[in-house]
Amino acid sequence: MPSLTPLHETYCQWDRTPLSQADVLEGLAQLVTMRFSDVVQELIKSIQREILMSVFGLSEKNSKTFQNIPYIVRLYQMSYDMIFHYGNTLIAPGLRRIIERFPKLHNKPLTPTMHFMVSALNGIIGDYLLKYQNPLALPMLIYDHYGSLQQGELTGRITLFVHGLCMNHLDWSTRKYPGIGEKLLAQRDHNTMLYLNYNTGRRISANGRSLANILQDLVKRNPGITSIDLIGHSMGGLVSRSALFYGKQNVYDWIPMVENLVCLGSPHHGAVLERFGFSLQKKIGHFPLVKIVGHVVNIRSNGILDLRHGSVRDDDWEHNPVRIGFMDDNRKPAPIPAHIDAYLVAGTIEFEHHTNKTLNVIGDYLVSVKSALGEHSHPRFDLKVPDAHKAIFYGLNHFEIQYHPLVAEQIVRWFYPGVEDEAYTQIHEYVTDLDSIEGIALT
Repeated sequence: MPSLTPLHETYCQWDRTPLSQADVLEGLAQLVTMRFSDVVQELIKSIQREILMSVFGLSEKNSKTFQNIPYIVRLYQMSYDMIFHYGNTLIAPGLRRIIERFPKLHNKPLTPTMHFMVSALNGIIGDYLLKYQNPLALPMLIYDHYGSLQQGELTGRITLFVHGLCMNHLDWSTRKYPGIGEKLLAQRDHNTMLYLNYNTGRRISANGRSLANILQDLVKRNPGITSIDLIGHSMGGLVSRSALFYGKQNVYDWIPMVENLVCLGSPHHGAVLERFGFSLQKKIGHFPLVKIVGHVVNIRSNGILDLRHGSVRDDDWEHNPVRIGFMDDNRKPAPIPAHIDAYLVAGTIEFEHHTNKTLNVIGDYLVSVKSALGEHSHPRFDLKVPDAHKAIFYGLNHFEIQYHPLVAEQIVRWFYPGVEDEAYTQIHEYVTDLDSIEGIALT
């Protein structure tokens, strides 16, 4: 039975095995049947109530009374039954027949396409999947550099990569670019690359606690580990900070072993897109159609909601009277432990020497430069990372910075200061010519 917070956030998964192809089919079958029904029912009720209030002018009390009239309840149930008729009678049985006919699907791992689909679904509704123990809910697992579940003894220095929202452990490299892990592997012996995979729809603080527990278990089982580096992209940087916060709170053994923390495009002070969407929804939400759309949008996961201000602690959200939170920034500070060397990377779609205030706010499309660099006007929230440990990459968007060779080279120079400048110059010239990118600027 998973351990729970006062608000029933799970900190561990009931099943620590990777998803199989049969799990995906069964999970989809459950999605179109009763396990997800109360979410959809509440959405339909909210939309109906909004129409009664906005179009017919009923008060909220009268609209609820109207919805509870027996024949209206029956009409509502009929409409709900129609929506799920095909799911219950055709889709779900069809998916389960496939599982019965091909039992080997229980042992077949997910394809890259399936990983992509499941990861995206977890990012959007992962908290609901976990609540109803849907097989599509991803457990938190560690994979090796070659995409297999981590097994065997670990020694020496380990680097753990933590992906961002709707992404997975396979997203750290592309056919074009081998990625940061490959570059770090070439630097020294006993340097192991590990990759976390997790449900990004959960609260960031819940994932942070889970990661803290997993790292504690990892060092207990592998006493040969000498040091740990954490590299997080986007939400992954916040999950890493949350793990450090709770690991330090619990006096975990792995905390003193952490030497470096790298955050790539992480919204330490919130993501522009989530704040803009929430603000727009509040300002124009009195229009009937917009308000109805707002009910649909509010289904977005808790993990996405946490990106509004970059919340990494339980007490940032657990006392909110409404799930979707508020526009005001009410989070608590979560400083990076003083013994850790922290490095912050920001991407921006503008080019160097072509300053554009709008593009500076937009940053890499999703996260502003200031937020990614942890800079805040209030000293309690400023991450106090020295300028030499910050880098801005011009012409790179939010997703390119997690595997681009220029970023990989900068991380190598931070981790291994002895790398020759000549090698950096060569790769800089190569990539600039390849992608027409103007380069890197240390703030």
